[in-house]
Amino acid sequence: MVVDLGEQPWCNNFLRSDEVGQEPFYPLRVLYCQDCHTSQLDFTVKKEIMFGDHTYLSGVTKSLSEHFRNIATQVDARFFTGRNHKSVLDIGSNDGTQLKHFQALGYEVLGVESSKTTARMANEAGVPTLNQFFNEATMASIGKQFDVFNASGVFFHLEELHSVCRAIKQGLKPDGVFVVQFLYMKSIMENLAFDQIYHEHLLYYTLQTIEVLLNRHGLAMFDAYLAPIHGGSIIGYIGHQGTRSPSAQLQALREEEQASGCNDIEAYRAFDLRIQQMKQANLAYLKAAKAAGKRIYGFGAPVKGNTMLNYFGVGTELIDYLVEKNELRRGLYSPGMHIPLLIEDEVTELPDIYYVLAWNFKTEILANNQGLIDQGVEFYFPVNPKVSA
Repeated sequence: MVVDLGEQPWCNNFLRSDEVGQEPFYPLRVLYCQDCHTSQLDFTVKKEIMFGDHTYLSGVTKSLSEHFRNIATQVDARFFTGRNHKSVLDIGSNDGTQLKHFQALGYEVLGVESSKTTARMANEAGVPTLNQFFNEATMASIGKQFDVFNASGVFFHLEELHSVCRAIKQGLKPDGVFVVQFLYMKSIMENLAFDQIYHEHLLYYTLQTIEVLLNRHGLAMFDAYLAPIHGGSIIGYIGHQGTRSPSAQLQALREEEQASGCNDIEAYRAFDLRIQQMKQANLAYLKAAKAAGKRIYGFGAPVKGNTMLNYFGVGTELIDYLVEKNELRRGLYSPGMHIPLLIEDEVTELPDIYYVLAWNFKTEILANNQGLIDQGVEFYFPVNPKVSA
């Protein structure tokens, strides 16, 4: 064990008023594997609980949709220009935001999404979506191969990880491309973004560790780059083993990663110590602000914010509300700390401080809220990403 964040609720379990105090808690601990060097949780909340229906929507944030548009454009221009019929399957396709950008480029699209609400929203928006968990059985029932597989921020969610890898291997055309987008553990450490550890994220990849997994299943990464989205994510391009040579860009990233030492257990020990120090510093800041009579709201109610709030032990004695865009969370309370959520149009009195839990969209947040900053509202970022969308 290298990081222990205590007993925490499943952090996407936003609560109705009658559910407050009834939510279950689970261990949130990170283990380091001495064999493959992958960091992973030691306790799994069942996928049916976490992903059967949830309130996260890809389309709420403009910068995320723009990132998805860029991915679709890059993939098409680089690999499939001039192909008459082209197809893409998106694993964990959410509300269909990524697939809409592929549709605009002429692709036949199929989403596989486990959440009932978001799958319905995607279908209603004209994005064909299966409301299922993606695995070998799902792939067999689809019964065709695709030019592109996409997995945006979902590959570290997978309880049936090896079944999913086998399904991709079976469903990817011989010259097909699998695009994987994942939070980069090296960036998480550098940014001290420990809030990206939560029960939905079962494991935490570096290039070295994801390549161990892919190679076991006859797949190989041939290119990758570090994108600013979510504070630093790897966008990896993968094909069948032996079909493409590794790019100079990928080789450079591998060398940089190796030199950083982020795959060594000592890096995790240091990370854990810095998390503990960060807790003390943030509590001191919030308590001093409250003692000075400041009104504090949380900006955004991202799932990861609940990891931070619960580990810090920050509730309504310090933060009055969490202010959110997502209509699916209207009238709900945060799990564990039970802070009420307000949708932006419900805010009648401005805070003195916005404690920014949605820190991964720092650039967009500051640009959109310059008027509030001019009025004297402080935007405090507990995590200051080196790479920010």
